[in-house]
Amino acid sequence: MTNTLTPEFDLPIVGDLHDAPLAAALQHKIDRKTVPHGALGRLAALAQRLGLILGTTEPRLTQPQLVVFAADHGVAARGVSAYPSDVTWQMVGNFVAGGAAVSVLARQHGIAQTVVDCGVRHDFEPAPGLLVRKIGPGTADFSQGPAMSAAQCADALRNGIELVKQLPGNALLLGEMGIGNTSPASCLAARLGGIDVGEVTGAGTGLDSAGIARKTAVLREALAANAGAADPLAVLAALGGFEIATMVGSVLQASAERRVIVVDGFIASSAVLVACRLAPPVLQRCVFAHRSDERGHARLLQLLGAEPLLDMGLRVGEGSGAALAWPLLESACRILNEMASFESAGVSDKG
Repeated sequence: MTNTLTPEFDLPIVGDLHDAPLAAALQHKIDRKTVPHGALGRLAALAQRLGLILGTTEPRLTQPQLVVFAADHGVAARGVSAYPSDVTWQMVGNFVAGGAAVSVLARQHGIAQTVVDCGVRHDFEPAPGLLVRKIGPGTADFSQGPAMSAAQCADALRNGIELVKQLPGNALLLGEMGIGNTSPASCLAARLGGIDVGEVTGAGTGLDSAGIARKTAVLREALAANAGAADPLAVLAALGGFEIATMVGSVLQASAERRVIVVDGFIASSAVLVACRLAPPVLQRCVFAHRSDERGHARLLQLLGAEPLLDMGLRVGEGSGAALAWPLLESACRILNEMASFESAGVSDKG
């Protein structure tokens, strides 16, 4: 069945990856490795997931692409962040210059980084590694009404889809930047997860307890102002951000292409929540990199049924956790493809 946004625009179709023979072949290959049975722990589970996503018993990760989706948010004017909105465009410059945390990690691990202006309130000069796919200079203040129109949401989704079509490789690492964007992420989790927004509202860029209380009150206003939004696309338009909507489109396209999707923190996870509400098999393609220290991420991971690879107390965003976790994915593939079996190594199995 086709997911339809408008009569002119269909979302990518994401099929079920269930493949019992492949799963059995992968498990058999893992079981024959020269370690005690079960000794590879979660590394074995990761290897099997990668094999299932890529459709082979010999998965290889090629030309990984880390995309930082950037945009501003009208609700930031309500004081929901400890930093001013200008930090969004300033950080975009930092990404492009290679000075951000995620830029350092991507460079370390040989991951290509692309920064996408989805709706930053600034006009950038052309630069290598920067794509301008601007929907507008930030969303509207969603505490007063919808963050974006249905047409803007469709444009953002389409931008995300087309972006992935142009990227090489078979792995997409999700990153983001946008002052105030934990607010839409919290509202998306609350509305789509059917939970109180207070459970998923935290410090963001560093609010104190009083600031978190003010932020929570603003987000309750936002949910009330957009009470009529119920289905995933309507919720995304009403409560999302331009970078989140663009990320949703990219996640759907990457899923349709059977790319491995490495999910970063709270904001990236909120985009995946929207995407899997539109197409549940999206989750079969996802590897969750880490559990962010942002309050609400653990609850959101629980909603998604996800077990992250790392838990390092990070609250950086940007895709930094995805880049940190990347070597584990490479190791899982190498263990599956290069580690000897009992038979090939002439090692006796247990009796």
